[in-house]
Amino acid sequence: MSQSSDPSQEGQGLHAPLARLLRPLVRLLVARGITFPSLTDLLREIYVNVAEYDFTLPGKEQTDSRVSLLTGIHRKEVRRLRGAGAPVSAVPATLSRTSRIVARWIADPAFTGRDGQPLPLPRTAEAGHPSFEGLVAGVTRDVRPRAVLDEWLDRGLVFADGQDRIVLAESAYIPRADGNADAQLYYFGRNLHDHVAAAATNIMAPNPRFMERAVHYDGLSEELATKLELRARELAMEALAQANREAHAACDSDPGGPHRWNFGVYVYREKEGQAGGAERPDGR
Repeated sequence: MSQSSDPSQEGQGLHAPLARLLRPLVRLLVARGITFPSLTDLLREIYVNVAEYDFTLPGKEQTDSRVSLLTGIHRKEVRRLRGAGAPVSAVPATLSRTSRIVARWIADPAFTGRDGQPLPLPRTAEAGHPSFEGLVAGVTRDVRPRAVLDEWLDRGLVFADGQDRIVLAESAYIPRADGNADAQLYYFGRNLHDHVAAAATNIMAPNPRFMERAVHYDGLSEELATKLELRARELAMEALAQANREAHAACDSDPGGPHRWNFGVYVYREKEGQAGGAERPDGR
């Protein structure tokens, strides 16, 4: 077998980037009390699951021996762990409802102003006029608008202005550590999964398929790094808002199907050699 086709040799190039990728994740795991043995148990299950469902051969049954060969896990353990089914990331019902209502509020022309910003909404209004009740009713009939409003007021997603109109707060866009923990952890898993999946697909495919790019500069003062971070936030929110408006409008005429789409951005800054690891970014 040639050196280029040896998986162990091909995998050597992944060691350094993988170590950098895992460092902030391991920091989170240690901070939340997830020990190394717990992580290895989880990795063992995922290795078996991926080999079982993602590396099948056309027209052939996926055997314990093949899964063992692909993963390096003993056949006895493979046999114990197989059959769990492909993992499914279910969206919590409350989070799904909240996301759909907020998405409509910031995308539907009936609930946004000429500047594209979400309108302050009266609690109720006559037919044909925007209201918080109409916003919620247009998304779900399973929960009363008043119950949604009380929940959102309690979570700080909305507030009432001087005219008793309901105003969407900035916190509605970003799940916070002191807010809905389920929402924050759900988006942590989903968004990082999609980012890593896009990058990994680009490495494994003959030609890059997904957009996965970043702009980065080294050797900056703290003042400039902070200024660039704030500006990047503004640009990112503008892009997300525009993408949401176009997707929301396009869904009206879409017949529906099994596909999903995710468009995300991230902004990060640090003092070199600290939080992100000891190595210095290459600055390309």
